[in-house]
Amino acid sequence: MPPFPKVFYGDIPEIPSSTTKNQLQWYLFFRLLFLTILLGINVLLQTKSHTLSIPPFNYTAYFIAGIYFFTIVSALLLKVVGNYKQFAMFQTIVDALLVGIIVYVTGCSQSIFTILYFLPILTGSFLLLRLGGLLIASVSTMSYGYLLAIELLYDPLPFISTKSDLDGIVMAMHYFAIHGLIFFILGILSFIIFERMHSTESALSRTTLDYDRLQILYRQIFADISTGIITVNDGGEITSFNQAAGQISGYKDSEVCDKIFYELFPGFREVDNHRFRQTTELRKKDGTTIPIGFSWAKLNMPGEHGDCRVYTMQDLSRIKDMEKQVKQAEKMATIGEMAAIIAHEFRNPLAAISGSAQILQSELPKNSASRRLIDIVTRESDRLDLTVSEFLLFSKPTEPIREWFLIKAAVDDTIQMLEQGHSLDPQKCRTSNNVAEDLEIWADSKQFKRILLNLISNSCQAFGAGGGEIIIEAAERQHETSGKEEISIRISDNGPGIDEQVLSKIFEPFYTTRESGTGLGLAIVKQLIESHGGKITVTSTPAEKTEFTITIPLP
Repeated sequence: MPPFPKVFYGDIPEIPSSTTKNQLQWYLFFRLLFLTILLGINVLLQTKSHTLSIPPFNYTAYFIAGIYFFTIVSALLLKVVGNYKQFAMFQTIVDALLVGIIVYVTGCSQSIFTILYFLPILTGSFLLLRLGGLLIASVSTMSYGYLLAIELLYDPLPFISTKSDLDGIVMAMHYFAIHGLIFFILGILSFIIFERMHSTESALSRTTLDYDRLQILYRQIFADISTGIITVNDGGEITSFNQAAGQISGYKDSEVCDKIFYELFPGFREVDNHRFRQTTELRKKDGTTIPIGFSWAKLNMPGEHGDCRVYTMQDLSRIKDMEKQVKQAEKMATIGEMAAIIAHEFRNPLAAISGSAQILQSELPKNSASRRLIDIVTRESDRLDLTVSEFLLFSKPTEPIREWFLIKAAVDDTIQMLEQGHSLDPQKCRTSNNVAEDLEIWADSKQFKRILLNLISNSCQAFGAGGGEIIIEAAERQHETSGKEEISIRISDNGPGIDEQVLSKIFEPFYTTRESGTGLGLAIVKQLIESHGGKITVTSTPAEKTEFTITIPLP
């Protein structure tokens, strides 16, 4: 316990208004209870022979009835009063004055009810702490001193005709000093006790609140964490089993608690070292087996000194699948790199074959059988060279060199390139460039034109002899989720459309429905768009239209 002076100079605990109101309600109730007991004592003393100075019963009844009325009115006012501390101060001062009246009518200095002054002093200390204890002690001391002064000046006492037993002012000062000192000592001790009590209650309340928050946090973490947590007591029985452990194993908490851990999960039995994370096979409730990673540690539980443990585990199924995918991707990358080297080496002999065929082609008559065979060699050599070029582009993509440029101008340049290369017949394949003149995009211009070239030429080739129209549109918009700006480019045609079975495979490498196609055009388009951080989608209605939508984010 800290030294006594700290109480006077330390911080005074702040009592909430709701607490003060509740205390006042109980205070008024106990006042009525005390008055009822006091009335009963008066009746009992009136019926017995005694030498005590007690007023007539009817006076006592009127007095108590008045206090009853005052208390009831106070209880009603308590519902509308704004400042509970001032109201509590007023009530305790009134009680101190009422005790003075009781002491006066029962003999002043010789009254057996002088001890009743203790009640308002204790009440003031309890309700108002330091202020209440010292204030009511002062009021009680002054009230008692005033009664002693009346007793010295009048004999008999006014209104009650009781003779004074004081011999003089010295005895009066003796009574005053003793009672006043007792009142102040009681006030000081009581507010010290009550202040400490309120401080302790506040600290206990904060500690309880912190404990409750910690307990809720622990339960929340234990329930929501994605890692399975199982605790086992020194008897090997499962004591707790969180939700993640249930999702991994397939068991419910109620099904495993109090069961022997190693009988239910035998894969954990051979664990000896808890310092490193280990792996094992876990047999789930449905009989399937999955790989898991786990570790354990000793659990120091209060009151238990056995081998209590906590196990943590995670399902490694997805990680194992990802490892297989990574290994497969590494293998495919190696194969792709080797294939790219082989394809590159094909180009030199292929160029020699093509050059030789072109020389022979110029020396042979046009209608000869040998000339037709040489034409086939030349055509297929060119086709093979295109396939090798596209394969090399697909296997070794280059990082885009971004710049700002106009979309409409890029579309016009692409259409002009197709017309000059005889890949687009303006009569059969009509194009409409509906892009705004000032709309710009942040991308690699060469790669962007290659994307347009593939998509527009594919649409033209799909039209067949009937021909059709291709519409190119673009707009700037905000992404649905991130809110970032992006460019959306739509290339639509009114061609024969694409079957649903084919639609899901058109971006796969080497998949084509045309005899002269390489199957790499749309795969390269998708790769180039994704290298820009964008994406491409396609929708098609057979015999009506096909629509490709490209979205590329802006910086």
